Amino acid sequence: MNKIVVGLLAGAILGAIDGATAWFTPAVRDQVGEIMMWSTLKGLIVGVLAGWFAVKIHSMRWGIVVGAAVGLLFAFLVAMQPDPKTGQHYYVAIMLPGFIAGAIIGFLTQRMGTPAAAKRIT
Repeated sequence: MNKIVVGLLAGAILGAIDGATAWFTPAVRDQVGEIMMWSTLKGLIVGVLAGWFAVKIHSMRWGIVVGAAVGLLFAFLVAMQPDPKTGQHYYVAIMLPGFIAGAIIGFLTQRMGTPAAAKRIT
């Protein structure tokens, strides 16, 4: 399995778990299904980007940094949207799990999966 596929799988699983943490916010409990769906999509995108980075750059430190940064960026974009019912923003509740999930995805894409085949120049 290559690193991009590892990123897709890890992103889907961790994105769903990230979305499930919305259950701990009582104001949005009735929206957990929709939040999990969008969070899974966000995790897939972060997984592809972290996997692509892992193919190009072989550094555990930078893989984690890039995964965390991309996860944080996408979580920030989501957190900027106010809750339609209450009008509140949930920056910490959205960005903290997104940051952690992105860091884990960055770690897994560096650690697991087969590196890209070396190209021979003749």
